[in-house]
Amino acid sequence: MHIRHCGRREIPAYKGRRSSSGTAFAVTGIVFLVLSLVFFQLPGVRFSGWLFLGLAVVCFLWLILRRWSELSLWGTACKWVFLVILAAVTVTLFTLETAVILHGRGDTLTDPVDAVIVLGAGVNGERPSLTLQTRIDRAAEYLKAHPDIPAVLSGGQGPGEQISEAEAMRRALTAQGIDSDRLLLEERSANTSENFQFSGELLRHHAMDPGSMVIGVVTNDFHLFRAEILASREGMSVRGIPAKLPWWWLEANYYIRESFASVKTLLFD
Repeated sequence: MHIRHCGRREIPAYKGRRSSSGTAFAVTGIVFLVLSLVFFQLPGVRFSGWLFLGLAVVCFLWLILRRWSELSLWGTACKWVFLVILAAVTVTLFTLETAVILHGRGDTLTDPVDAVIVLGAGVNGERPSLTLQTRIDRAAEYLKAHPDIPAVLSGGQGPGEQISEAEAMRRALTAQGIDSDRLLLEERSANTSENFQFSGELLRHHAMDPGSMVIGVVTNDFHLFRAEILASREGMSVRGIPAKLPWWWLEANYYIRESFASVKTLLFD
């Protein structure tokens, strides 16, 4: 233990601030851990559970590295490497999150386009999920405002789905009064990249050139940034038509998730 000499008395060096800081990180880590367990039990926000679990791991890892740095030069080096990596990750995710938020804003209901692509989402049996239903409702609103525009309904059939996502959208849109002759079904895609690839092929099959058109993309607001990146890789000029989820906590969960998904798209897709 380090001490300071003051005359004949020996006074222990003050460590209260360091101790209180360590306690604060430990308590914060425990709070994040509890929150992760709570969010894992809630429908639709499982990603938030993983996020809080990751934050808890960061807190506990920081406590370990702080302690190690007091005992070893290797610990000090690892602590600083950890801080640099954490700062880089934070700046990257913050930048991407800003882009995700900005691309999800705006009202494009009156903006003219040459065709619309509606991106699929999950189907429960034959019933559209909440996410898909919001896209269907937004597409119906836009197509009613622009009655001469064709629409590609893009989405294949995945696990637990008794019909394709495209077919689920067709049924729902015709039930809302949209003429089925305007709807082109793309039923092969399994992800957003394939949505645009196969939708482009379908448009060309119907004598339309997606490379020379302005295409409206109907998807959720948090998904537009990534969708526009993938559409541009297929040579499409797109304009977002955002749909919103009904509850703010779902929106927050998916908005945060999209910044992580955007990293995957930029690096690997």
